[in-house]
Amino acid sequence: MTRPHYAPAIAPQPTALPFELSPIRYRELTAQVESLLERMTLEEKIGQMTQFTSNRDTTGPSVGSDIEQDIRAGRVGSVFNAFDADFTRELQQLAVDNSRLGIPLLFGYDIIHGFRTIFPIPLGQAASWNLDGIERAAHIAATEGAAAGVHWSFTPMLDISRDPRWGRVMEGPGEDPWLASQIATAQVRGLQGHDPEATDTLAACAKHFAGYGAVEAGREYNTVDMSQWRLRSVYLPPFKAALDAGCATVMTAFNSLNGLPATADPLLFERILRDEWQFQGFVVTDYTAIMELERHGVADGARQAAKKAVNAGVDMDMQDGYYLDELGGLVESGEVAEARIDQAVRRILLVKAALGLLEDPYRYSDRERERTSILTDAHRQAARELARESMVLLKNDEQVLPLSKDISTLAVIGPLGNTQEVIGSWHADGDAEQAISLMTGLRNRLGDGVELLQAEGASNEIGSTDTSGIDEAVRLAEQADAVILALGERQEYADEAASRADIRLPGMQLELARRVIEAVGDKPVATVLFNGRPLELTDLEAIAPAMLEAWWPGSEAGNAVADVLFGDYNPSGKLTMTFPRSVGQVPLYYNHFNTGRPKGVDPKYASQYLDIPNTPLYPFGFGLSYTEFEYSRLDLDRPSISGEQALSIRVTLTNSGERRGTEVAQLYLRDLTASVVRPVRELKDFQRVTLEPGESRTLTFWITRDQLAFLDAELAMRVQPGRFEVQIGSSSEAGQTAEFVLEE
Repeated sequence: MTRPHYAPAIAPQPTALPFELSPIRYRELTAQVESLLERMTLEEKIGQMTQFTSNRDTTGPSVGSDIEQDIRAGRVGSVFNAFDADFTRELQQLAVDNSRLGIPLLFGYDIIHGFRTIFPIPLGQAASWNLDGIERAAHIAATEGAAAGVHWSFTPMLDISRDPRWGRVMEGPGEDPWLASQIATAQVRGLQGHDPEATDTLAACAKHFAGYGAVEAGREYNTVDMSQWRLRSVYLPPFKAALDAGCATVMTAFNSLNGLPATADPLLFERILRDEWQFQGFVVTDYTAIMELERHGVADGARQAAKKAVNAGVDMDMQDGYYLDELGGLVESGEVAEARIDQAVRRILLVKAALGLLEDPYRYSDRERERTSILTDAHRQAARELARESMVLLKNDEQVLPLSKDISTLAVIGPLGNTQEVIGSWHADGDAEQAISLMTGLRNRLGDGVELLQAEGASNEIGSTDTSGIDEAVRLAEQADAVILALGERQEYADEAASRADIRLPGMQLELARRVIEAVGDKPVATVLFNGRPLELTDLEAIAPAMLEAWWPGSEAGNAVADVLFGDYNPSGKLTMTFPRSVGQVPLYYNHFNTGRPKGVDPKYASQYLDIPNTPLYPFGFGLSYTEFEYSRLDLDRPSISGEQALSIRVTLTNSGERRGTEVAQLYLRDLTASVVRPVRELKDFQRVTLEPGESRTLTFWITRDQLAFLDAELAMRVQPGRFEVQIGSSSEAGQTAEFVLEE
């Protein structure tokens, strides 16, 4: 029988409870919620579905008269951008002591890659391929945020991103749905822990549901149009993984999806999220997204916008106040059922109850815990470790890196050499003044015995044509034994509302690099890149002997970069987004389809460019090391599998270089013949392996029948017999290969 187009892509699991609550605990909390719900008026219920921002200005937090009045009246259920133990206690007291039922507020905040201790941007964290490290970073963020009175973090951002023009790629895990799913699980577990009532946990929020990473032209807030097959195969799996890990909440996306704004799409929320996945947490909009239904052109005024959003399954309205103003009248007219209101409020109250707020509203607002739990030495050390692991060595001709420890003069040239603006956007309560600049990190590493020369040379401002500082930068570079070029973007250039049509180095940085490299001759020159997206580096790659992708490394940026540059840490990061040769290639991603006329079959009539190769500058999974790794003796334990048999795959990994190093061994599969077109390869597993010089280790991977499943043309998950190719290597474009057969 042919399934309807909305058939589940992933078989429904048992009820997806927030925080992985046990059935017993869920029943206890539900009884608590129902008792409260029975006593609530319609206005109080709608208040729980309303979220407003707190009033915070440059002089510090304060409670404004408008929000104070609403909180006292029970017309606010959640406040965002509220943190600080004393401030959140003040807000909470307004609700608990003044509203009729004393229902506590839920405080939310964008804690994306750290609260005060800032870790690398999420795209950088993903490049570490260290799931334990990513989970630890999320737990530290939760510990600090909770100590400052926050209950709920608007993260993880799980939008699959294949277009680096989109500024928010910095906030997500990259281009691969399988790896993004593993990262989603790690982040949710790090934030929420295993006991939501512990005071070092936060409720997580998977965003943006759904398809936001596929905005046309890479332009923020733009349209998305894709097949149900692509949506369910590529863009939804990370969200499903997050919910399976107990993620408490989901946030809507700004974009329209196949002609309907996501915030008013019943397919996403009622059909997929609730019916198929059985999600029991609540859905919150992104900032003013209900109001924006009018601008999309699908709602004629606030009343219709509120009606469409709530009936689509959106439980909480962030900031625009449309629910507060309109839901009462909509219920009275019968356009919205009060049962739908009750359903939303149950979900919201369940999260509050699970966090222990109904029993102790002030449990997170603890000044002493705030004083002792934020920006600790241990947290900074964890940030430094993950920053080092996130960095990707893109090029290292003639072993320029690591730099010699015997140099006496080092020149640091470029606009990002002596700035503390290295923590990236979406840095919560992070303070750039508490971050370690590259110059400071180098001074910490080298001491006073090495002279550091520094010049900005050129601006990294978009549109700048100023070359007046290049001559001085060249002069200083000529005086040094070695040169570090610190280049990249400004933090605000990789952020929300920060799309770029031209993703080359901004300003005259390329000219600065060219002049310096030409002037110093054979002296070592290492380029360190600080940025939040894959850049178009083709021209720089042609002249730069060594390039280290550092992303925005966070609070310990300078120390971590210095560790890598001088060999105290051997880089092991691998890209999770493809770097294009030209922006004209994007969207560009490794797990693309083949075509009927792939390149190499016919010299002219092929899917190819006339002016550049199809291949990227740096592929997904790519990253060099200061040592060399070799793969050999790929061996399958049998030529075919059937039924529930698993295939054992063994490969030998050898560190053939002279330094201890960590390699990320990646396993890819290709379905050679199927009922629908399949990707040329798909990541299915990986192992991070640390080897001493000369050491070899046999790695074992397992392939099960479930890993061979795919979504067919009828949107059903299928496993079909046939031939498969396995590839294990150092990137998506390298490695040992072998074939096996899946039998009936």
